[in-house]
Parts: sequence; structure tokens; C-alpha cells
Amino acid sequence: MELAYMCEWEKRPKSTHCPSIPLVCSWSCRNLVAFSTDLKGEDDDKDVSHMIHIIDTEHPWDVYSISSGHTEVISCLEWDQSGSRLLSADGDGQIKCWSMSDHLVNSWESVLSSSLDGDPIVALSWLHNGVKLALHVEMSGSTNFGEKFSRVKFSPSLTLFGGKPMEGWLAVTVSGLVTVSLLKPGGALLTASESLCRLRGRVALADIAFTGGGNIVVAATDGSSSSPVQFYKVVVSVVSEKCRIDTELLPSLFLRCTTDSLRREKYPAVTHLKFLTRENSEQVLLCASNQSGSIVECWSLRKEGLPVNNIFQHRSPVVGEKQPTILKWRILTTTNDLERVSAIALPKLPISISNTDLKVASDTKFCPGLGVALAFHDGSIQILHRLSLHMMGVFYGSSSSSGQRPGDESAIKRQRTGGPALHFKALQFSWTSLALAGVDNHGKLHMLRVSPSMGQVLEMNTTLRHLLFLLEYCMVTGYDWWDVLLHVQPTMVHNLVEKLHEEYMRQNQALQQVLATRIVAVKASLCKLSTATAARACDFHAKLLLIAISSTLKSLLRPHVLNTPDKSPGDRLTEICAKNIDTDIDKVMINLKTEEFVLDGPPLQSLQQLIQWVGDFVLYLLANLPNQGSVVRPGFGFMRDGASLGMLREMLVMIRIWGLLKPGCLPTFTATSDNQDSMQLLFRLLTKLWLCSREDGPPQDPDETLIDECCLLPSQLLVPSMDWLPVNDGVVVKLQGKHPLRLQFGKASSLPGAGFTAPLEVFTRSPGSQKMDNLRCVHMGVCPTEESKACTRCGCVTMLRSPNKTNAMKQWEQRWIKNCLCGGLWRRIPATLS
Repeated sequence: MELAYMCEWEKRPKSTHCPSIPLVCSWSCRNLVAFSTDLKGEDDDKDVSHMIHIIDTEHPWDVYSISSGHTEVISCLEWDQSGSRLLSADGDGQIKCWSMSDHLVNSWESVLSSSLDGDPIVALSWLHNGVKLALHVEMSGSTNFGEKFSRVKFSPSLTLFGGKPMEGWLAVTVSGLVTVSLLKPGGALLTASESLCRLRGRVALADIAFTGGGNIVVAATDGSSSSPVQFYKVVVSVVSEKCRIDTELLPSLFLRCTTDSLRREKYPAVTHLKFLTRENSEQVLLCASNQSGSIVECWSLRKEGLPVNNIFQHRSPVVGEKQPTILKWRILTTTNDLERVSAIALPKLPISISNTDLKVASDTKFCPGLGVALAFHDGSIQILHRLSLHMMGVFYGSSSSSGQRPGDESAIKRQRTGGPALHFKALQFSWTSLALAGVDNHGKLHMLRVSPSMGQVLEMNTTLRHLLFLLEYCMVTGYDWWDVLLHVQPTMVHNLVEKLHEEYMRQNQALQQVLATRIVAVKASLCKLSTATAARACDFHAKLLLIAISSTLKSLLRPHVLNTPDKSPGDRLTEICAKNIDTDIDKVMINLKTEEFVLDGPPLQSLQQLIQWVGDFVLYLLANLPNQGSVVRPGFGFMRDGASLGMLREMLVMIRIWGLLKPGCLPTFTATSDNQDSMQLLFRLLTKLWLCSREDGPPQDPDETLIDECCLLPSQLLVPSMDWLPVNDGVVVKLQGKHPLRLQFGKASSLPGAGFTAPLEVFTRSPGSQKMDNLRCVHMGVCPTEESKACTRCGCVTMLRSPNKTNAMKQWEQRWIKNCLCGGLWRRIPATLS
């Protein structure tokens, strides 16, 4: 485990606010990290602003700070299951729901709120939506994604008509109240509160978990280790348009350390109470502490037989009668005396903990999802096995960056005596458990890389298999895979891309269609990590745009008569173009029902820039065919991609027909001859290249005549310089080395990427070059005046507001309102950076 990068607050003048101790931190499945601080004025202690800060991990310096409006210290931050909404709660009972404004990760607004005035919130959670996956390490070698990642039968906390899960949140207060807020379909909020039990008492710590039957379990303690840890079942329902809460007391437990005569008074306070996972209410982690040390216990709820009195032992048993059972908490394991624990992070990866899966994980040294991270007051972090609590890995804090070796105890002792040690106040695992985010007592945000094998040396094939397994999990769930990329070295990229493609091709046709664009986006992210494959990243981004344009243009086609056969006009176009191998575009066009292509003029004219991109891309590919040698250049990935070449061929046929109806929609080419039929020439050469890589025949190398004709292309047509997607300015490419990065909020990183010693030509832009809107395929000028947004993952840039008025172009733009082509989130480009 090592430090990946660290962000510091921007140094500010003494006259303005400065950060004090942060309290909470939360990491979403879209790799957004939220954390809170209290900003106090130095001249006036009463002037306190409770801030929420949100970053995307790829651009950690671009922090979006919200003056939350909370009147007391923020005690809880919770992301929803989609990673697009955030709950915040404070010490005055205020709960606020934040959502993205205009779907931008650096623009947030509070849309809903609820309140229990004066009753501090100690635990907060979104209601469960009923979606639960189990990740089976035992099946990691299986060819079927359904066997590796199985859907577990799990009921939502509350359902609407038809079984749709109802959205909302649940909170526990310090006075023992449980409050529920439900989001009605119309946008209104339905709120109710109820006491956890008849005798309300102080709740210092609480946590919330869910059961497969749709119930909610709340664990609560008053903070004293000599008091019982209570558990309650909470059932939420809607009766006559009103929210109803029913609670029931469940079996409780006393900490083991209080029953031990030697430790009875040693650890007086319970400082941490956590369910091991939010979908498992039968395992709980407890930490008791004193001023200098802590002890951690892991408990499990088990069904046990109830002993029967001897009087009834000799009675003849009734047929079918079973021994009565009760639920009882049993301690699984406990640690020895530890340094004082300051924060705990639990894994979010839903790894199956069956005996077989645990054995395979142990044999293959697959550790994600098995470790619990404990941060200590001496600045170190230990990762313990979630069941046995034995140590799996250790990180020695800030002292390691000053030359300390692991195990150098004298350095730790020197650090302890030299003043207040740097330690984490909040700690969170990423969604694949391969990274940790922590906020320390000086207000700095830290990111730590967590090895999939916890630092154990593995064979390259085993390492690749582990990373491949987690990439497949991210593909299936739709979660961001940024934290997996942290562990991919440049030498691994080619093998990972090939193996990922092999596994994808083994899935059934329906699943392949669902994951078609997602796998292309994963491949593009991987290829950016190595110089050898960087050109292929351009190809994958171009393929995403190609797929999107193709589906959009085909969706414009309409059957001429209503009683048409099952196949749509787009499917018939694909079928005819696949069968007809003629190199003359007009002969292919004759076989089509041209009445299906009749459209009004305005839609075609408004989509001209997309049609122009298709024409320019075909010309670029063919003109660069002779240059594809030992050095891989952009466009190489299409030379043997029969499906993509076939897609381009279909679109040229469509464009040719539309050109007869509306000549203004045709792509424009600069030709050296007035009688040059550019579309005919490009289609003929493209068909010859397509025939070399058709899926129904063996792949062939382009013959000499085709290469010669492509060599002549630049003398016949002016070849455009294709403006490939800009370089992503994020940090993941710069983290290939082992040295930690030190960054600053508000200042973009200018560090060179470790893998890019000599940047490729396609990745360089001169200061005076034209800026490109990569989604609309239009130029924005050298110094754009329009506000823009960029993808957090691939760097794709587009204008924030639409300059188009036509419906066809608005429909195209609406497809990318929430996400980029690659599925990444949008962030507004700060004016100083644009």
C-alpha cells in the first residue's frame, strides 16, 4: 500500500478563512469524493461556515466548495446508489439532499431537505433500491459474467405500485429517534419520525444495514462500553398517503472487553460502530478506546438451539418437531491492544464470503473486499481481514515520505514526541477497494493506492487476472474503474485489452449489445496508460463517436408502409450492404428502397457536421493506410475491424441517397479535379479495404493496388487533419511511477505523465490551434467565448449551451446531457483553464 497523491488546501492570507479539522468523507461509485470542513474566521470565532467539498478523483485540484447552510457541524455525508446525489446531515438535525446542477460534477444545488430541530443526526443512509450483486472469486475463471457476478434476491426497503423501489433516506438521531423521508413520484417529500424503542435513551453512535426481506436494522450505543449495543428492526410503509414506521427490539450484545476482568475499565468508550456491509446486518465491527489505545471486536449473529430442561428430555419426541432456536450474537474474533483508532473504512466490493470463495481468494492472494482499514493517531493505517482481523497490510503515514522504512519504529517514536501527529479523521474505500481517500487533522486530502494482493508478489498472469476480474465487474455494474487503472502498469495494457476483448466475445449476444460501448470506453482508458498503445486510444474514442452517429442516422429512417416485416430499415440497410460487395456505390444504392430514406430538408441540413465528420474520417483512414507500418498510428485499429468499416460503408450509402434529396447535406471535399466524384472514389477504396477484413472470411493484408491508390489520395483530395479527442489532463496517467504527487487545490497539475516521455503528435496542440467541440464536430475558434464542459474521464470537450435550434440536432445533444460518449461525467471547465 502506498501514497498515490496528496492534495493540499491552497495557502491563503491570514485575513481570510482557513480550514480546521474535517469530520466526514464519502466516496461515490462514480469516483466523486465529498468531504467537509469548518472554516472559522480568525478574528471572530462565531463566524463559522460549514463547507462541503466535492472533487472527481481524476481532477482533484478542481474542487467545488459549497457553503452548505448547515448551522452546526456536518456529521454525515452519504452518496446515493447512482453516485449523482449526496445527503448531508448536521448536529442540529438538518438533512439536505444535493444534486448536480446541469449534470455537472462541479455544480451542485440543494433540492430537498428535512429537519428534526435541535436533534443531532448520528447515522444516515439512503433506502435500499433492491439491487444487490455478489462477486464470486471462485468463478473468476468462468467465461460467463452471470456466474462471476450473480444478482442476489433482495427486496427494496419500500416499493411503489408494480414493485418499483421508492427513493428516500433514513436517519437516526442522538435522542433515539429514527426519521424517514420518502421522495414521492411528483417530487414532494413524505416525512415521519418514530422512537427506536419505548424507553428513549441517548444514542452516541449508530449504523444502518438492510436485510433481504426489505427490513432495516439499526445498531445503536450510548457510547459507554459497559452499556449494551442495541439492535432494532425498522419497517417502513406508506398507509393512506402517510409514512408509517414500525420498530422492534432485536437481540443485543455486550463487548467482550467489558466482560474480561483485566480489561473491564481499560476501554471505557465505544468510539466506532459499523456493520461490515450495508447489506449484511448479521456482522458488526466494534471499537472501544481510551486516551491512548483501542481494541476492535468482530461479532456475528447466529441461530442457536435453545437448551431444553431435563424434565422434558425423556418425553417422546413428536414427529416433525424441531428443537427451538434463538438468535444470539457471538464474537468472531478480537484484536490485541492497538494504538488509538481515529477512523475506520469498510470495503464496498460485494465479495462473497462463502468458504469456497474465501479459500480461492486466499490461494490466489485476491484481497479486494476482504480488508477493513483502521487509521491510528500515530498516522499509520492497518488493513485487517474483515473476519479474522489479522493484519494484511500497513501504511506508515507521512513519515514514510521522509525516508522512513516500513518497520522503522524509532522514526515513529520520534514523530510521536515531536508534537501532534498527522492522522486521519476520516477514511473511505473506493468501490473496488483498490484505493483509500482520507482527510487528516490538518485539512489535507490524501489518496492511497491499495494493492489487489496487499503487496504480496504475484506472477504477472495472476495480477492480470485480478485486474481483469475487477474491470469486468465495473463493466457489468456501470461503476467507474478509475481506481483499477491506478494498478495498471504500461507493460500490462496490451494483454489486458486483449483478454478483456476475449472475455467479452464469450458472452451471449444480448449482453454484448448492452456492454458494447462500455467495453470500448474501458479499452480507451487502458490504452492511454502506455505510449505503445496511445494511438489505439484515439481509435477507440473515434469508434464511440462512429457508433453514436451510425445509430442516430439510422434512427431517421422510416418504413414506407406501416405493415412492414420485422426488420427495420436500418437492419435491412446493414443486411443488403453486407451481401452486396460491389465497389460502385450507385449499384449498391439501387437495391435499397429509396422511399425509406425520404426525409425533410431541415433534419439533414442540421446534421451536416456529423455527416462531414464521417466523410473526413473515411478519407483520413484511407489516406493513412500506406503509413501504417511497424509504428502504430491513429487509425490502425480500424484496418482490420470489419464491423466498423462496414458501418462506415453503410453510412456512405445513406449519405449518397440523402445527397440526391438535399445536396446541401453532403460532406464537402477539396478536390484537385472538377469532375472528381469524391464519394464514389472513397466508397470504392473503402469497400476494397472492407473485403480484406470481413468477418465471414480469413483476414487478408491490403493488396498493392489498393495501397497505391491510397497513396494517390492526397493528390486527388485535400486530407483533413482529424482533431482527435484532446489529451485528458487528469492524474491517472501521471501515477504510473511510485513517487507520490503533491498537488494543490485550485492549481491544475502540470506534471508530465510518467508513461509519455515523448508525446505523440496526435496528443500535441499548438497554443494557436483551433479548439474543437468534440460532440458537435464543429470548431469553436482559437479563444472560445462560449462556456464549455469536459468529460472527467476522456477529456472530450463540448459547449455548455446549444447553439442549434433544429430538433434533429437537439435530439443528438440530449443524448449526451448526463454523460459523455464514454459514459464519463461532465465538469464545467473553469474560465482560467479554458
